[in-house]
Amino acid sequence: MSSTRVKLHNQAKRVLELMDLTSLNEHDTAECIVAMLDDIDAAIGLPAAVCVYPQFVALCKAQLKKRGFNSVKVATVTNFPSGKEPLEKVLEQTRQAITDGADEIDLVMPYSQVMAGDPDTPWQYVRSSKDVCGENAKLKVIIESGVLSTPDLIAQASDIAILAGADFIKTSTGKVPVNATLAATEVMLSRIKINQKPVGFKAAGGVKTVSEALPYLESAAQIMGPDWINADNFRFGASSLLADVKAILATS
Repeated sequence: MSSTRVKLHNQAKRVLELMDLTSLNEHDTAECIVAMLDDIDAAIGLPAAVCVYPQFVALCKAQLKKRGFNSVKVATVTNFPSGKEPLEKVLEQTRQAITDGADEIDLVMPYSQVMAGDPDTPWQYVRSSKDVCGENAKLKVIIESGVLSTPDLIAQASDIAILAGADFIKTSTGKVPVNATLAATEVMLSRIKINQKPVGFKAAGGVKTVSEALPYLESAAQIMGPDWINADNFRFGASSLLADVKAILATS
């Protein structure tokens, strides 16, 4: 194998290990979720997590256990995708998801309130959700960076999430026109570094190939240091990225 092929192979393996393999489609069924899990090939490597709607958490836990994929976490979403559900409903979603076995909760921050000049409401959603998660689940907070749009708003939303107790900050739901971007990523990573909290980062939406993923890893290495990049700190949220990873590994 040529040195170029070896490098590409290693890059694809690394991206796979940082992936939250995601299915958040409106018409998802149990069969769709099982088909997604069937697409995981332990011979080439396992993703960090799978991310599904709350009603599929228990199914994923059982299926992953059955397959022996014990390292793969199950993530689910709350307040998704609008960020406008009542707080008590969000907290009930969170409690039920953890009861069903969720390892990670991807909460949509009420980002419209950040834009309206109200930082207190988003802070309360994050803080209350983190209190429910406790030590049982990681809290990944979606700030919807493509809607916030300006560096100042992205920085403010990142700070709110970090200071309120987020374990990760995440760019996007994947349900808006602009999702993960390198510009937003650099702002968010910089806020993690400045706040000096043990908070991870997740780029979600629009990263569909290994070649598209690599600049995000390069940005993280420059801002946080190369040793920081592992599944405890860095994730890609993706549905189609696995296909490109498998294509590369099949030919290398």
